[in-house]
Amino acid sequence: MSKSLGILLLVDVLLAANALVLATLARLGGFTDRGGFSLDWSEVTVFSLVMLLCGFFVELYSGEREFRKTETGVRILVSLAIGFVALSALYYIFPDIHVGRGILLLALGFFGAGQFIWHRCHGMLLSFPGIAQRVVILGNGTLGQKIEEIIPSVRHNYVFAGYIRPDKEAVCVPETSIVGSIDDLYETVRRIKAHKIIVSLAERRGVLPVREILRCKLSGVEIIDALNFYEQLTGKLLVENINPSWFIFSNGFRVTRFIRCYKRILDIVFSLTGILLSLPLLPFIALAIKLDSRGPVFFRQTRVGEGEKEFMLYKFRSMTQDAEKNGAVWACKNDARVTRVGHFLRKTRLDEIPQLFNVLKGDMSFVGPRPERPEFVSMLTEKIPYYSKRHFVKPGVTGWAQVKYPYGASVEDALEKLRYDLYYIKNISILMDILIVLETVKVVLFGRGAR
Repeated sequence: MSKSLGILLLVDVLLAANALVLATLARLGGFTDRGGFSLDWSEVTVFSLVMLLCGFFVELYSGEREFRKTETGVRILVSLAIGFVALSALYYIFPDIHVGRGILLLALGFFGAGQFIWHRCHGMLLSFPGIAQRVVILGNGTLGQKIEEIIPSVRHNYVFAGYIRPDKEAVCVPETSIVGSIDDLYETVRRIKAHKIIVSLAERRGVLPVREILRCKLSGVEIIDALNFYEQLTGKLLVENINPSWFIFSNGFRVTRFIRCYKRILDIVFSLTGILLSLPLLPFIALAIKLDSRGPVFFRQTRVGEGEKEFMLYKFRSMTQDAEKNGAVWACKNDARVTRVGHFLRKTRLDEIPQLFNVLKGDMSFVGPRPERPEFVSMLTEKIPYYSKRHFVKPGVTGWAQVKYPYGASVEDALEKLRYDLYYIKNISILMDILIVLETVKVVLFGRGAR
């Protein structure tokens, strides 16, 4: 999580807490004893966390782009409506934290107004001198250009300050964007007041000015590799620019015994919970499939799992019985082979329910890269570098690529998903798994994302 996003979240929590306090004061003129209306830390905490979660579900904390004023307002209104319903339900179930409907409505109003003002100001604050971090790129090749392109497209407090030209590289950018050469790196960084140097050199041996870079670092300037900076901004890895040594020396990619243990515990809990909750739906889904088209209720297919071991994956059938009579074909958007019931099952992700038994059995995890077919794995391993590395963890019912990338069925789409899959494997943690589960809920509710 970036510092700017952390500040955004922190201020929203403070706004929510203060909104409830102000609403209580405005409604009652003060705080009363427990016999009537009152306010304590549990009520403030519940209100703040619920409103933060609602903001998450309407993507107020998405770092992918900046929202316009109208869109920000609409998202906040939707968040307030969801918050009202969620808090009303919580107050009914847990009356001890009830604050009263009048106080709740006032608190939501105060919070919505404060949140709108803060979110509009936050974007402007990021560009202020002293807050915005000026970024200079050492190198002017295609990788440096990619970094320049993504800096203004994400919600981070970075401002592109220019390129430092290495003598041995051809100039691939406009001369106007070059602010200095590698020979006077330290003086250039001081002159343009850069906070961060992004090292984007195609060849560093004999080119990298170690002494100058060390002077910059000791002066407080952050030095970061272009690939790591790209990862921070986008939540994915630039696979085509990575070499094996980067994997070896980079942080992460350590799937420890503890990680495997906690994931297995979560898998059992999530799969059993999902199976129990879906039991009442299973007969109706099975009946709808049988009435809609001929063929079995369940669909079975061989997929590649952890360690490239094959296993049998189960789903509710969403295609016609003879969908692959001519061989393996990638599923595509608006696929003609999908039945009427199948369209609904895919849109709501109900066709994935039988995979919970794969999770319970241990073939899959609840969170991980989606399992692919052996035919496609063989083809993609030859065409895409490091594709086989996604099999170092168990495949998942949902994953980082599924919540971050839209539907796709091509080698290019597989490459883009691999960037997200490898980012997940590199940064695998309990918090990331929880984030992916929450994002998956959002994907299901709003009917978007990949399969």
